[in-house]
Amino acid sequence: MEKIYDIAVIGSGPAGLTAAVYGRRAGKSVVLFEKETFGGQMNLTGEIQNYPGIRSVSGAELSSFMTDQAMDLGADAEFGEVVSVEKSGGIFTIKTDGEDFFSRTVIAAAGVVPRRLGLEGEEKLIGAGISFCAMCDGAFYAGKDVAVIGGGNTAVEDAVFLSDICRKVYLIHRRPSFRAEKLLVEKTEKKPNIEFVLDSVVKTLVTGADGKLTAAKVEKTSGDGQKSDLLIQVSGIFEAVGRIPSNGIFRSLAECDGEGYIVAGENCITSCEGFFAAGDCRTKDVRQIATAVSDGACAATAACRYLS
Repeated sequence: MEKIYDIAVIGSGPAGLTAAVYGRRAGKSVVLFEKETFGGQMNLTGEIQNYPGIRSVSGAELSSFMTDQAMDLGADAEFGEVVSVEKSGGIFTIKTDGEDFFSRTVIAAAGVVPRRLGLEGEEKLIGAGISFCAMCDGAFYAGKDVAVIGGGNTAVEDAVFLSDICRKVYLIHRRPSFRAEKLLVEKTEKKPNIEFVLDSVVKTLVTGADGKLTAAKVEKTSGDGQKSDLLIQVSGIFEAVGRIPSNGIFRSLAECDGEGYIVAGENCITSCEGFFAAGDCRTKDVRQIATAVSDGACAATAACRYLS
């Protein structure tokens, strides 16, 4: 007879690892699915200084701490990509690229993937000049010149946040105007150290001898269609061109919003009984390691109540 787990957690970022910890401490059998590396996007952060109780830790170290805790408590780990999740007769079937698994509940903690610019050398510069989170990494660029790329609310909010930390902030957008809310744009206009670079696209990332970012080559289009090149000297670039929730396999199970995020409140309960969503993949306002950990605890607690 096939083993049926109490809780299946899909994704091993901070939300998924916390869910595994809480599930095991409640005496439930837990299987944790991961297709790449335990810790998820957390591993891309060179240094974390805003996680309560730990003054400074690398993303890789914090991932290791959380992973060890979940494994020491007896969570099973399965490496491979989950290709589908189906529910029948109160049991979920989790199909991977290798075999099928069964569980009474499922916690989706698959996270999101930041959209990339697609530039040469971009991946190598993550943590060495390129960041996707101003709130997480802004302090590392205190007193320095940085750029924010994007034209939506996130980009404009990041620029305002960074303007209080950095010497100068270039706000680079490929269109002649921002998509962000008017009030947010007006905030940036009042900041003397924010410079708009509109109708512009970053074409090349420039690095120094130490391999860190030193500048960005930008192509700017003028009103008559003529193009010109700018070299902007910056120590950091914050990419805010969107995130993609990794929820494709869950859309047939539970309600998702227009952007693909699973609709779930602070209790992490979705429209499908026995199916919960935790971390960045659910609808929420703040996406941080601390809030992901909170979600993991809430989702596992909700799953245990469902099982009781």
